Amino acid sequence: MAKIEELKEIASQVRRDIVRMVHAQNSGHPGGSLGCADFLTALYFEVLNHNPKNWNMDGIGEDLFFLSNGHVSPVWYSVLARSGYFPVKELSTFRTLGTRLQGHPTTAEHLEGIRIASGSLGQGMSVAAGAALAKKLNGDKNLVFSLHGDGELQEGQIWEAALFAAARNIDNYIATVDFNGVQIDGPTSEVMNLDSLKAKFEAFGWIVVEMEGNQIEAVLEGIDKAKAQTGKGKPVVILMKTEMGFGVDFMMGTHKWHGVAPNDEQLALALEQNKETLGDY
Repeated sequence: MAKIEELKEIASQVRRDIVRMVHAQNSGHPGGSLGCADFLTALYFEVLNHNPKNWNMDGIGEDLFFLSNGHVSPVWYSVLARSGYFPVKELSTFRTLGTRLQGHPTTAEHLEGIRIASGSLGQGMSVAAGAALAKKLNGDKNLVFSLHGDGELQEGQIWEAALFAAARNIDNYIATVDFNGVQIDGPTSEVMNLDSLKAKFEAFGWIVVEMEGNQIEAVLEGIDKAKAQTGKGKPVVILMKTEMGFGVDFMMGTHKWHGVAPNDEQLALALEQNKETLGDY
């Protein structure tokens, strides 16, 4: 088990990876990636029952994770590489034509750890619910996890999947919503107000857990609470409160860094605020 301080150091290195990847190609989505660094670090380095060295598409006998908001691929690529799915040096190929680390994760490149193409928002919950149902039918006791953006919940397919998961009692599934309150066009409250997500999911038949997403301790506690609610006949959703751009002060709390790359000076400032712990690629 990784210690809290070790997880914090890994998350700091992940943030370095994110800003360096996006800066190198002058393209990508740093804001949401930075906000989810603590969550995905905790998930992959502490929570998931997974085997990076013997990865396969089926994932039988291990936990599965699906990234639905695929534009935050930089944080996922970093965590996958740092946890042993593929060489860390491959992060330098991010968004380069013909490489495996495309802007949105795909399966055509056969990148270890990636089981679905994502980036067309709204589809990940359908896939995750189906995978979780398959595990139940096959007697596999492991869990399925997914991550979604709050703006993504404006997609109708999300709510179709939410109805399905509850109707089929898919209680080995934990969805997490990155509830940062902003999307590419501005605050979600102005683009399309989500109102009370807790009330919505409860009305759809889900168990709701709320947690702070930018503190490792709170993330671990929140995921533990969610796991304790599995097996009770209902799917579980974590509403994770984060801040866009967390860990880089000039990127925090604004939608402007949703899909904008830092320049040289901004990269230096971002790296200054996040120490190197595992070695840059």
